[in-house]
Amino acid sequence: MTTVMVVTMIALLLLGFPMMIPLITAAVIGFYMMFNGMGQMETLIQQMMAGIRPASLIAVPMFILAADIMTRGQSAERLINMVMSFIGHVKGGLAVSTAASCTLFGAVSGSTQATVVAVGSPLRPRMLKAGYSDSFTLALIINSSDIAFLIPPSIGMIIYGVISGTSIGELFIAGIGPGLLILLMFSVYCVAYAVIRKVPTEPKATWGERMASVRMALWPLGFPVIIVGGIYGGIFSPTEAAAACVLYAILLEFVIFRSLQLSHIYAIAKSTGLITAVVFILVAVGNGFSWIISFAQIPQSILEAVGINEAGPTGVLIAICVAFFVACMFVDPIVVILVLTPIFAPAIEATGLDPVLVGILITLQVAIGSATPPFGCDIFTAIAIFKRPYLDVIKGTPPFVFLLILAAALLIMFPQIALFLRDVAFSD
Repeated sequence: MTTVMVVTMIALLLLGFPMMIPLITAAVIGFYMMFNGMGQMETLIQQMMAGIRPASLIAVPMFILAADIMTRGQSAERLINMVMSFIGHVKGGLAVSTAASCTLFGAVSGSTQATVVAVGSPLRPRMLKAGYSDSFTLALIINSSDIAFLIPPSIGMIIYGVISGTSIGELFIAGIGPGLLILLMFSVYCVAYAVIRKVPTEPKATWGERMASVRMALWPLGFPVIIVGGIYGGIFSPTEAAAACVLYAILLEFVIFRSLQLSHIYAIAKSTGLITAVVFILVAVGNGFSWIISFAQIPQSILEAVGINEAGPTGVLIAICVAFFVACMFVDPIVVILVLTPIFAPAIEATGLDPVLVGILITLQVAIGSATPPFGCDIFTAIAIFKRPYLDVIKGTPPFVFLLILAAALLIMFPQIALFLRDVAFSD
């Protein structure tokens, strides 16, 4: 049965079907073979509906809507200007500002693709004009946007939390340390690149200009305060924080900044609705598929066949990292989380691994895979936005992928990078 399901999925993917079709087809075939017919098909449908029933999933369309509003408004531009005013003049400062802006916008959007658009569109021309190569610039934007997967809010963390039953609030807090670590590593590489390539620096901003940029960015900086401060302070649940972010985004862009008008609401709602529909269909289909493979005890068979159960905690973490990294090079990140998380669940439980640490590592691998050839989703977002050939977009990615893999290795060796803030925030 396993072989038939896998072959079916691969064949349909190669034929160009969207990911939901191979998933549901494989699930139906597995159901038919397992129950010798289709008489109990309503059971599979019930499992699919159960996948989108958790209330915490309401946070997903909320964060998507908030990100869409901010991307079309002025929030991203104001954050970028603030970062540039402080570090744009140092060696490699423009590149570091790009990475930092991606981190900041990730903290208010939770979407890697929204970050590519919001930060990459204004900063790429400036980096090219300053003397950075296009391959370096594209790779920096794509990979820095992946920090948005780690810095709360993170749609990937929400999906993992729902599937695994892990606290989304704890995942959000635990993602801050690894996200800042990656920003630091990228910044060091950017400075080294600028020194070696003799990239000229930007004009230094006056303190008056810096204070003005801070004042302009104060309102957008309220987003991470609402999300992190609200959850940490016990004021909001993650879902309530998402709703508060939508309200805040509307007030900022429609009332305070007046960058958007009522006529924009239809386009924003349509875009959010389309993205949400795709995400929820994938979640529903993925839950049905996961139920089939779990009911057939396929995860246990796979783990026993490769000897993961005897590998110990470190071995399981390494196996998880490799599996998620490779899978996300070919398949949508949400689907990978939905399918692979239940497979590794028995080994995670057997070895006593902290599910929050596992979730952060999975989120990091998903982020790496999203920017890694051949089919990382952020690569194709960059191709569409910047109108550049595929090979130009991926040319500069290897150094950044190496740094991200190094960050994953550091997390495995030093789990407190992720767990320290969680332990402080959620200590009894």
